[in-house]
Amino acid sequence: MKVLEFKNLTREEGQIFYMRKYACEAVLELAASSLEAKINFAIEMNPLGERSVSIAFPEPLNYPVLPVIKALKEYIIKQDLEGHLPC
Repeated sequence: MKVLEFKNLTREEGQIFYMRKYACEAVLELAASSLEAKINFAIEMNPLGERSVSIAFPEPLNYPVLPVIKALKEYIIKQDLEGHLPC
């Protein structure tokens, strides 16, 4: 499984500076097809600079959730480190 891209990525405004919330449609490449899923995710920084990612699915997926969450977390952290997510 591989995350190809995020479509319609928007950041939700918030008052907590160490937590950023986003909403988008994730395009996932599966073994024989592709899947688009709406997701909401948040990136929270702790005082030591470590990132923790939480993911929510507004609509149920027709695929096992654990591998999707693992792939999404890896992709989100990579995109954040490279500076591709809106601040």
